[in-house]
Amino acid sequence: MEKTDPIAELKRLGQSVWLDQIDRTMIRSGLLARYRDAGVTGVTANPTIFARALESSDAYADEVARRLDARQEPESIVWDLLIEDVQAAADVFRPVYDREHGGDGFVSIEVSPEIAGDTERTIAAARELQRRCARPNVMVKIPATPAGLPAIQTMIAEGANINVTLIFGIERYVKVVEAFLAGLEQHRARGGDLGRVHSVASFFVSRVDTKVDEQLTKKMEQLDSTRRPELEGLLGRAAVANSKLAYALFTQLHSGSRWDALRSAGAAVQRCLWASTSTKNPRYRDTMYVEELIGPATINTMPVATFEAFRDHGQVELTLQKDVDGARHVLERLAMVGIDLAAITQELEDEGVSGFAKSFRESIEHLGKVRIPR
Repeated sequence: MEKTDPIAELKRLGQSVWLDQIDRTMIRSGLLARYRDAGVTGVTANPTIFARALESSDAYADEVARRLDARQEPESIVWDLLIEDVQAAADVFRPVYDREHGGDGFVSIEVSPEIAGDTERTIAAARELQRRCARPNVMVKIPATPAGLPAIQTMIAEGANINVTLIFGIERYVKVVEAFLAGLEQHRARGGDLGRVHSVASFFVSRVDTKVDEQLTKKMEQLDSTRRPELEGLLGRAAVANSKLAYALFTQLHSGSRWDALRSAGAAVQRCLWASTSTKNPRYRDTMYVEELIGPATINTMPVATFEAFRDHGQVELTLQKDVDGARHVLERLAMVGIDLAAITQELEDEGVSGFAKSFRESIEHLGKVRIPR
């Protein structure tokens, strides 16, 4: 019996697979195109991923040396290189974008995380990236911080494709969708074409379990053996439960008279994108954050290792809408044992912004250390 292709099965069920990696070597070697041909329909990246690529790949060395010799500022060089990579990757995925009539085939580039607390600077940076990338299938990533929300609405109102990133909490997600809907309404009022505006809401999944499991483990150490099993049963369950409730909200928020009016004008839903889907805990199945989050009108953006693992032994069935009451019960039990998920998701947002800012700054500071080809 012929083995089914799990990636193709995801597409059949309405879920896109994007790759959570971009670097010049992948693009120039044709590897990125081969991933596209294997069913990948988009690419995401973040400052940490690009910093890693810049420091580990020979592909940038000559270009960096030439620009440094010309006395170009390191920060300007980093942006130039990143934009060139995003443009090249967007060209690789342009056939997907054309085939899907703009519904897929996107490559994302993030505004500087160092300005995540400044709305006006974020708007200016998003406009600049959109202008410089100059590809219809580029999404600009804006963090879902309090300062980011009005920037998201403004850019959607201007007709930009926006990837709302660093979402952890359900409460913040509601505000993200509100910014999306309000932006669409403004764009329509200005006579814009809603059919050309696409957005995704990116939830960072595995990091939630990492934080919750850490707190549960500390609590378990303080209990006698008879009381530990209840907490053990909650390990590794918070992230999927949180994502399932977010997806339930997605279906609610993309329904009713307000959404119907936008849909009639050509609007596409703001798809949920599951990010950070590699398994951090070796005790958990390596495809766990793919298999448990399968549903229509969604995206899973996978690191290369997770993609290869899922392609090899992934199990495919619709899971996102399964046992939503059970997911709600998991979060209720976590609250009852003293796990404050709202505080954890806020902490994760703060750490995400500061971590990306640190990676971005390190890219600039380490530019002179880019490897020289042998």
